[in-house]
Amino acid sequence: MKQQTIDQAKAVMIKNDRGYYTVPTHGLYPFQWNWDSALSALGFAHFDEARAWTELETLFAHQWTDGMVPHIIFHEMDDGYFPGPEVWATGKTVPTSGITQPPVAGFAALRIFERAKDKKLATEKARALLPRIHAWHKWFFANRDPHGTGLVAIIHPWESGRDNSVDWDEAFERIPTKGVSPFKRRDTNHANPDHRPTDEQYKRYIWLVQRFRSLDWDNTKLHDASPFQIVDPGFNAILIRACVDLAQLADKLGEKEIAAQSRAMASKGLAAMESLWSDEHCQYLCLDRAVGTLINSPSIGGLLAAFAPISKSRARLLAERISTLSKSCSYLVPSHPPSAPQFEPLRYWRGPVWLIVNYMIADGLLIAGETKMASRIKRDCLELINKSGFAEYYGPINGEPCGGGSFTWTAAMVIEILEAP
Repeated sequence: MKQQTIDQAKAVMIKNDRGYYTVPTHGLYPFQWNWDSALSALGFAHFDEARAWTELETLFAHQWTDGMVPHIIFHEMDDGYFPGPEVWATGKTVPTSGITQPPVAGFAALRIFERAKDKKLATEKARALLPRIHAWHKWFFANRDPHGTGLVAIIHPWESGRDNSVDWDEAFERIPTKGVSPFKRRDTNHANPDHRPTDEQYKRYIWLVQRFRSLDWDNTKLHDASPFQIVDPGFNAILIRACVDLAQLADKLGEKEIAAQSRAMASKGLAAMESLWSDEHCQYLCLDRAVGTLINSPSIGGLLAAFAPISKSRARLLAERISTLSKSCSYLVPSHPPSAPQFEPLRYWRGPVWLIVNYMIADGLLIAGETKMASRIKRDCLELINKSGFAEYYGPINGEPCGGGSFTWTAAMVIEILEAP
């Protein structure tokens, strides 16, 4: 049964392989997405190490000169997706979007390097990627933490990867819809509209894109120009973990300066994370930097903080919080508490379970010694696969498959869960 599942997952990844990058799934997402690629590389590494490195190389081949790695790379034209390159208008030779995504590449690079059977290839590839990943990390703190707090802000919900999270509802009310150019969505042609963000949310997504485009995508201006400035604990946990892991990779490659700088960024970020802790909710919360207040929304972003090397006491509390959530759903980890009035079990990031987030939470909990909860989360992942296949995400109550099917990173996470030592 285990090998059969692994073989099925490999088949999904091969189906979505375009030779030097993968698409998340045919139709709904026809381009290369940033954190999808980095996490997919983990899956490739178990059966094709060279292909795993190629995935990361392709991503960083389109890094901007200021260090940013865009969230979409439009390698080939496809009018089945909106917004396409003509909306972003970033002026790149190979078109890209103008915003970024969670920087999991540093974590992925270390993990692939450490497990590599071909050490010569791994050393060559990691050495070339190391300064590029480090430049991206430095870019975050230079452009998204202008006051040196140690924590970075996202300036568009798409940067978080949690596009329509309940966390953004209040801040989104400040974003106008007036002046948004007419558009036609494509996502609802490929997936049930009831599983996707609403039209009103899309108008605000596009308003932000138009705002940034009017500033010529100048990253020195975008943070302060955005009415949406959210310090997301999950996003920052990924960045902190990536810095810690990149420091380890730099040590192995003899790059002491990158190692020291990476550890300094991670240390400052970890200390600052405590400002996001909520005793009331027993988890971390997002901060609305534009108004200077914590957002009273205990979503999965605050649980994803476990991915960073937080203290064991905090990890234990997060495990307990997830245990409480398990009493109100059949499958962990729901992206929003089922007991909350805003909970929607099948709508994107307002309730469903995502295997990529499950994987990162479980990985962090395992390192912190919370092995029981980590095992429970992984077990639920495999049960969802057995019940509903390789879907984009799943209903936490009944395990329904939602969003796109034959999803690359879902398959990659399954391989990682089943094959990892």
